[in-house]
Amino acid sequence: MPKLKVDGTEIEVENGTTLLQACEAAGAEVPRFCYHERLSIAGNCRMCLVEVKGMPKPQASCAMSVNDLRPGPNGEPPEVNTRTPVVKKAREGVMEFLLINHPLDCPICDQGGECDLQDQAMAYGIDKNRFHENKRAVEDKYIGPLVRTSMNRCIQCTRCVRFTTEVGGVEELGAIGRGEDMEITSYLERAMTSELQANIIDLCPVGALTSKPYEFKARPWELTKTETIDAMDAVGSNIRVDSRGREVMRILPRTHEDVNEEWISDKTRFVWDGLRTQRLDRPYIREIGKLRPATWPEAFARIAQKLKGTKPERVGIILGDLVGAEEAFSIKQLATALGITNIDCRQDATPLGDTGGRAGYLFNSTIAGLEETDAILLVGSNPRLEAPVLNGRIRKRWLKGGLTVGVIGEKADLTYAYKYLGAGPDSLKHLKDFDLSQKQKPMIIVGQGALARPDGAAVLAAAKQAAEALGVIKDGWNGFNVLHTAAGRVGALDAGALPGQGGKSTREILAAAQAGDIDMLFLLGADEVDLPPLGTSFVVYQGSHGDKGAHGAEVILPGAAYTEKSVTYVNTEGRPQMTRRATFPPGEAREDWAILRALSEALGATQPWNSLAELRKAMYQAVPHLARLDQVAKADPAELAKVAAKGDMTSEAFASPITDFYLTNPIARASRIMGECSALRHGAKLEAAE
Repeated sequence: MPKLKVDGTEIEVENGTTLLQACEAAGAEVPRFCYHERLSIAGNCRMCLVEVKGMPKPQASCAMSVNDLRPGPNGEPPEVNTRTPVVKKAREGVMEFLLINHPLDCPICDQGGECDLQDQAMAYGIDKNRFHENKRAVEDKYIGPLVRTSMNRCIQCTRCVRFTTEVGGVEELGAIGRGEDMEITSYLERAMTSELQANIIDLCPVGALTSKPYEFKARPWELTKTETIDAMDAVGSNIRVDSRGREVMRILPRTHEDVNEEWISDKTRFVWDGLRTQRLDRPYIREIGKLRPATWPEAFARIAQKLKGTKPERVGIILGDLVGAEEAFSIKQLATALGITNIDCRQDATPLGDTGGRAGYLFNSTIAGLEETDAILLVGSNPRLEAPVLNGRIRKRWLKGGLTVGVIGEKADLTYAYKYLGAGPDSLKHLKDFDLSQKQKPMIIVGQGALARPDGAAVLAAAKQAAEALGVIKDGWNGFNVLHTAAGRVGALDAGALPGQGGKSTREILAAAQAGDIDMLFLLGADEVDLPPLGTSFVVYQGSHGDKGAHGAEVILPGAAYTEKSVTYVNTEGRPQMTRRATFPPGEAREDWAILRALSEALGATQPWNSLAELRKAMYQAVPHLARLDQVAKADPAELAKVAAKGDMTSEAFASPITDFYLTNPIARASRIMGECSALRHGAKLEAAE
């Protein structure tokens, strides 16, 4: 490995390391604007200039490799200096040029207080400007409802162009013109189509690209910053919620290399306005066909009165997508205490959890394992809509080369090339054209579009058989993966929120309710179920928003949203992560575990815990791996042998369960921003804001 001296300190680095990386490894600080470790090297800004001994002028450290350096005349390691007068003068010159045309917008710029240009101008700028020409003016561009452009501030670092092309997979931004006439543009000035597009806001080192919904709302020093976990999909992206008082102002990504790297989807970032609209802030009771506000004791008494005259086998419980593991465990324990066996956390009616143990419902090769795979077979899944960040990692692996991708299901633009193998279950039996015999780490990804069907159990078994035939499961590698779409699904499955002995599943509960065999139905945040006419069924809804599940309820119990409570979400790979409360629920709304604890007392089945810590202690005793936060407890591949075919597969084509990426849960449907994005995506006429 090459050796070199950085500011007099000798270090050894790997082949191919850039000078910038080597300098940082030695502890030297090197400023930059265009360089980003997850994007290709552009060498535009020249802010990272360093002095290399033996070279006549400063060198751009981001664009030069340590392998390009020559040793001294007697074999001494090459020397690089980052703090000499030559380097200082060079950086001051670059900064002076950058500021020639940059407007004095800091007082009105949303980037103020967290701007790379501000910070580096303080460190490397000079106290006067030798240029007196007029600053150039650049027309602002419309690129959609999420990102506001102020192109006068642009320094042409091209981070946004490289991100949209390389990570987002859409070539919708680029540069035109040369020299002073160069502009970053969307060419046709239309809204961008990537589900990851707003990450360019974080990448922009100046205020040229800012958050349009957040503009002029707050300054960063006014906000309380809470590190928590996203619940918009099952990836479990690490996020930071910035709030002021009781109001969430914005959501930003946090770096987690094994989960979301440093990206988040647009839905994750902009769903925050849905947290304060259409909220349930007090209990309600339906009387004479109309809902009226009630007290907590009244609501509990009405539920207890109805349950008292109802046999346990005529009661059903369905859990929603955003339910945390603690809440799933709590309601399962309550159901057991009351003798209720009709409980199901799979509101989309998949067969996951019935057979195959944890290996039958986890993304077994882990999200980071996508970097190692050399073949992927997607079955009934559109990861671009179901998990955009995970899809970005597949594209990252595809760009490296040597990856074969096959798709069984609907044809869609996944941002990478793939071989289309068929539309439905029959294609699982004929995979001769998808030869994986020479592949070392192949994987199969089964989506909910293949499982949330009446023949889901048969499809799961066929997918397992295909995995075995393709050599996906081998020593040291389990490539059989299930991609979930619901943040709370894996945690609820781990907590055992499944039908008991002789109990009914979601599909059976709804059919029984329609037939008049279910007298009482409890919906814990379940808003995505297609409720049939339930006849005389008494519906209790507990959740945060007045969405579909609450419309026909007899009693409504107001719960907390994911930013308002501390719960454990287990992502699709089986990694438990804990949220932190950023704000408090509105009005009389309470955290769901506390509601269930109080309800259990009213029902005469008091749960044996009085605090969240006591609840977690009981949950960890029952499910120990949930206590190992941020660690993936791998499932035993041998459990997959128990996955057996139940019934026959139909010939119906697979279709992704997500038809509208922006409106997948009650929080998103309450969001004006998400509604605008949805209307734009699906062809509704919207007037550009600029």
